[in-house]
Amino acid sequence: MSQPEQRGDAEQQTGSPPNPRAVCNVCTRLFRDPKILPCLHTFCADCVGRLEPFAVSSRKRPEDGRSEAAEADRPAGTVTVLCPDCDSEVDLPASGPGGLSTDHLALHEVFLETLATDGPLGCDLCGEGGAESRCDVCCVNLCAFCCQAHRRQKRTASHPVPRLEELKSRGGLRRPVLCSLHPDQEPRLFCPPCDLPVCLECAAALHRDHGCRRALDAVELHGGRIREVVAARLRPRMERLKESLQKVEISQEALQARVDAAANEVRAFARAYASVVEDHCLSLQHRLEELHVQRRSQLHLQQAQLQQALLDVGGAVDFAERLLSRGSDVEVLSAKGVTLRRLTGLAETGYDPHPATIAPDDGGGVVFVAGEPAGEVGGFPLVGAIHSMAVDLARCSVEGEGLQRGVEGERGHFTLVCRDSAGKQVQRGGEHVLVSVVHKEKEDCALEVTVSDGADGSYGVSYAAGEPGPYAVGVCVKGQHVKGSPFALQVKRKLRRHGGTFHCCSFCSSGGSKEARCGCAGSMPGTPVSPRGQRGHGERTDLMDEREAHHGAIFTKVALFSP
Repeated sequence: MSQPEQRGDAEQQTGSPPNPRAVCNVCTRLFRDPKILPCLHTFCADCVGRLEPFAVSSRKRPEDGRSEAAEADRPAGTVTVLCPDCDSEVDLPASGPGGLSTDHLALHEVFLETLATDGPLGCDLCGEGGAESRCDVCCVNLCAFCCQAHRRQKRTASHPVPRLEELKSRGGLRRPVLCSLHPDQEPRLFCPPCDLPVCLECAAALHRDHGCRRALDAVELHGGRIREVVAARLRPRMERLKESLQKVEISQEALQARVDAAANEVRAFARAYASVVEDHCLSLQHRLEELHVQRRSQLHLQQAQLQQALLDVGGAVDFAERLLSRGSDVEVLSAKGVTLRRLTGLAETGYDPHPATIAPDDGGGVVFVAGEPAGEVGGFPLVGAIHSMAVDLARCSVEGEGLQRGVEGERGHFTLVCRDSAGKQVQRGGEHVLVSVVHKEKEDCALEVTVSDGADGSYGVSYAAGEPGPYAVGVCVKGQHVKGSPFALQVKRKLRRHGGTFHCCSFCSSGGSKEARCGCAGSMPGTPVSPRGQRGHGERTDLMDEREAHHGAIFTKVALFSP
């Protein structure tokens, strides 16, 4: 029987399913040459090679939403695939699956799984007898004859050779990690320039001047960085995600309970009428189901986002903790690069909603009003209607002049009106409303915003207009943008009122020039206001009598001008 067939029959031999950590989720068999993807999920090298490419980097202008800087960091020829477990986009090296890090922890699980079978292990030296013992130094399984020979040789006489049954009972078996160039040696050193574990011979020949250090010393540094990211950043993230997911699940139960209660009220009311009222009952239930599906879809979307974020963070943390607690020095160093990249990426850019945006929903927004008139059918008056007090983001409206235009140094105002799915204003407050006003062209330039709850579904928003220019106004309810958000706001420079005194002759002699200046050095663009009909100094507020409009006559104007 071939080796793959033996792996496939592991479950049949033991009578129990194999360890899931030793099985590839693509081929559902024991791992063969397991490789770690950048998302920290492990698959057989052949299974990774059969994944359909999602994208191929050719150093052209990115069109898939990646930034140009991120695209420039990817080597030419890099293939992007979707992880079969989490659907994340992961990059494969140009050399293919062979360039990925080997998952030695998975190989160890496969090794333990093969030992758990009832079939005997073969001797690693003669290949004929059944193995009874194992050399802890040479890491080989030995039959009785080879065990005696092993103990008689001077070079191996001092090696401890415990029996396999004893090792199985205490879980002391471990598959050795050997050097790819010197299969008889384990890598016990670490080369910092090459970022690789190396054996003694490789350190002496290929890495002579690289300052190799003991793997035990190197793992303290890199293992500490992994522990820091897990403990300080990702474990708190896991707790927040669990709490948010629990809130969503509670909301689903409350919503379902409220919907069921409203349906019972509808049926009880409808039994008082005959067939006409029964038709009305069906229409009410249809409306109720629409509201139920609408709100349930929103909760399902939140649940899916939180579950996926929890799976990503939980899987990465579990892998990192297993690597640190169960992996050898070489195993930790072999996988530390991909592990740190994944952990750091999740800590910096992962989905991490604010808990205030995941407020519990007790379903109180869905109500049945029994006494509301519902028209007539066949001469029979009908009463009873379903109302949704839940906010429909697509129906909300934002009104006010301050939403589109602002003046430097002045306060702008606009109003958010929350509406339900029927377009009616929600007659209650308490929604989590978040408004941001950010300059589009300048970094770290955001305006201070004040939101006041009107307790009737309306929310007054005011801000102090800062530097002139274009701004983006984001209006969010429960962490989601209302329809049309973000809005475009243009803040203009303030025009200062000018109350200077100027001589008519100086204006007249300028021929109505817009560049004419008064005593306060202000420019005087404007309309014809001079007593002699010339284009003059701003809007006319106080003209002198025609008889006084002689050379040198003084009169006062009030104008608007740019400083």
